[in-house]
Amino acid sequence: MWILEAVVLALSLCADCFAVTACSSLSLRKVTWREALPIALVFSIIHISLLFLGWLLGDALAGYLHKIADVLGFLLLLYVGGSMIIDALRGEERHHNLNGFKNIVLGAVATSIDAFAVGISLSLCGTTLKVMAANVVALFIVTLLVVTVGVFGGSKIGDRFGKPAEIVGGIVLIAIGIGVLAGLI
Repeated sequence: MWILEAVVLALSLCADCFAVTACSSLSLRKVTWREALPIALVFSIIHISLLFLGWLLGDALAGYLHKIADVLGFLLLLYVGGSMIIDALRGEERHHNLNGFKNIVLGAVATSIDAFAVGISLSLCGTTLKVMAANVVALFIVTLLVVTVGVFGGSKIGDRFGKPAEIVGGIVLIAIGIGVLAGLI
């Protein structure tokens, strides 16, 4: 039963990964597996690292995280989404998307803050190492798959619809950030 719970947890933690990678990859053209897999690996590694770190630190960080997590997530998504809109309006490409290690890490951290908070919650609930290991494995696999689909999907949409899709993608990222800040997401 805990394996099914691990997969469901992973799917819920990866919804924002899909949205961010699909929107952020709108300006990437003709993505290959060689480009998509490193992006997916970075997202997966950061996602599981923050989940596990949250679980390890548990009680010590519970009160502090709730105060800053939403604001930090909002600011990171505002930066990425706002940059996409500005670049699309200026006619610039490949500056604030998933093309570049800094932007990949920013996107991964922005979507992994909730994994850190969930890790803390799991620690407070007394989750065992065995169950946590299943959560980490499930999250790694699901994140890898979801991000890869997001990158390829966003790239195809960007190829077809160009700048308008990039502007809408930036707006969606900002809306997700506002939802995080407002406690809706």
